[in-house]
This record gives sequence, C-alpha cells and structure tokens, in this order.
Amino acid sequence: MKSELIENRIIIWNIEDSQKLFSQGYYGKPIGIPKPKMEEIDAPLILDLIEGLYLLENKKITITKLKEKINSKQLADIGKKAHHNFENKYRIYKFFRNKKYIINPGIKFGCDFAVYEKGPGIDHSPYLIQVYNGNETIPATEITIKGRLAASVKKQFIFAIPKGKDEINFIGLAWWKA
Repeated sequence: MKSELIENRIIIWNIEDSQKLFSQGYYGKPIGIPKPKMEEIDAPLILDLIEGLYLLENKKITITKLKEKINSKQLADIGKKAHHNFENKYRIYKFFRNKKYIINPGIKFGCDFAVYEKGPGIDHSPYLIQVYNGNETIPATEITIKGRLAASVKKQFIFAIPKGKDEINFIGLAWWKA
C-alpha cells in the first residue's frame, strides 16, 4: 500500500487501501470520522509515525515524501526528531502489536497508549500505558494521579520501562479499597 509522509503524519490516500489496512488491525484514523466502524471507512487514513514505522518494517506499506521513497531508518530518525522518547515508545508499541493487541494513542487518557484486546468500538481498553526511560524517576504524585485516573475509567495503568536492548519491565497499578 502506498502512503505519503506529510510533516509528521503518514496519509494513505487510496480509500480501498485505507479500508483494508484499518480492517487488518485498526491502524490509523480515517480523516473526519471520529469513531470509525469498518463499514464507514470512506476517507483517507492518517497514521502517526510509530504506526507507520511498524507497518513499514512489516512491509505492509511503502512511504514516500516528495516522491522519494522513505526507508525505516529515515522514518525512525524523523520520529526521534519529532517526539520525545520515540525509540522506547516504538519498542512498547511493537511489543504489544506483535502480541496481537490493538494499541492506539492514549492522549485522551493522559498517557502514551491505550491497549485493546479486540479493538476500539468492540471492547474497552483494559490497559493504559505510559513509557519511561530506565533512568527516569517517577514522582509519587504522578503514580497517584495515574492510578486514580485509571481506576476512574476502569482500566489498569501500566508503566512500561524498556531495559537494555531486549527487555521491558512493566509496573501495573491496581486501585483497591480496604
């Protein structure tokens, strides 16, 4: 599937390709459709850089910018310039996608990702993920805020901390009443 990089977004202009890619794992967002259903996709699909890199590495899309082909290293370099902690966020995204979860931006929940078992509109995301570097300190107030937020929307909040080249530590918060 052909796509085009415009600033820090990737657009799939062909509607049939948009429908196909969205149906293969809820990739991207159809332009102008806030809560898309499979049968309603009739617009180009917009992908963020993390999704685009994953799809490019898995040979599901090709990307051009000003008619020049972009490879995965070039896209990763663009991502590093555009987003804080891009490499670690991509590692977490890839980890969950490779385990067949649907992973979307979690901005509406104040975190990096919302993770679904089946997909948005089919089930609610059981997990909210915030990615940290291994050398970052997580303030106690942030732990409290994230835990309360997750409890209020009936989700588990997880801190994802990549360690070394291949390891990821996960710390899950559970809110309970005595």
